[in-house]
Amino acid sequence: MRIVFAGTPDFAVPSLRAAAERNEVVAVYTQPDRPAGRGRDLRPSPVKLEAVRRGLPVLQPESLKSALSRDALRALRPDLLVVVAYGLILPQSILDIPTFGCWNVHASLLPRWRGAAPIQRAIEAGDSETGVCLMQMEKGLDTGPVLLSQRIPIGDAETGGQLHDKLAALGAQTLSDGLGLLRAGLKPVAHPQDEVGTTYARKLDKAEARLDWSQPAATLARKVRAFNPWPMAEAMLGGERVRVHGAVDLPLAHDALPGTVLAAGREGIDVACGQGALRLRVLQREGGKAITAADFLNANPQLKTR
Repeated sequence: MRIVFAGTPDFAVPSLRAAAERNEVVAVYTQPDRPAGRGRDLRPSPVKLEAVRRGLPVLQPESLKSALSRDALRALRPDLLVVVAYGLILPQSILDIPTFGCWNVHASLLPRWRGAAPIQRAIEAGDSETGVCLMQMEKGLDTGPVLLSQRIPIGDAETGGQLHDKLAALGAQTLSDGLGLLRAGLKPVAHPQDEVGTTYARKLDKAEARLDWSQPAATLARKVRAFNPWPMAEAMLGGERVRVHGAVDLPLAHDALPGTVLAAGREGIDVACGQGALRLRVLQREGGKAITAADFLNANPQLKTR
């Protein structure tokens, strides 16, 4: 099959490899190179790097809404367009071009967590499981019928980064299964989504990473996990801003004001919350690297006496 692939971040790379395994990838669409790092030099996306490594043609339009973009895609004569975390809206005129339409690999069990950040929102909400869906794309936001899906449990200590890597691999396997069926002339059956249970995973914002000690400790512990490695939970501790890489909630009864340090030792720093306490285990000072709570206390011994 002649496949056009569209994707940008690390999550999409395993799916690109799966698409190229037994099919002809005639072009790879990805976002334009963006400034990154301290020098703000232009940096190619992970998908572009993988495509270049494989010798695949790369296209990086700013938009797909123009007649020129439609003509360019039509000239590729694609049987299928595979979209994985591309980051650009595909108008109906683009969706109509491939023979078998457009497939999307989405990191949730639709219709739960449509939108930009399904992996992190599932952890933040306390979901016990998640998965991936291979979806037939239509004009709405992640509203298309589901072709295939696979589910996995979310571990009690699993971070957003760890779950991201698992779902990236699972998404590639699900895409490979779907492509295998299509090659065999057995196009997967499309199952319309049930609108009951629909939730939206809004885009992550650095502002929401600041821990609000008035919230329950269990809520904050999930935020710490969900926002690792980005945007990373932040808090004020000992008069300085720190990033929280690891924390657990304690069902601890207390009458202290939220934000009060209740105890501090080698096992962690316990901070009073609206309900329970949050034990901070791994922290990062500004400009430093992640360290254990014990190492942090060595530099801030006054916390032990609070």
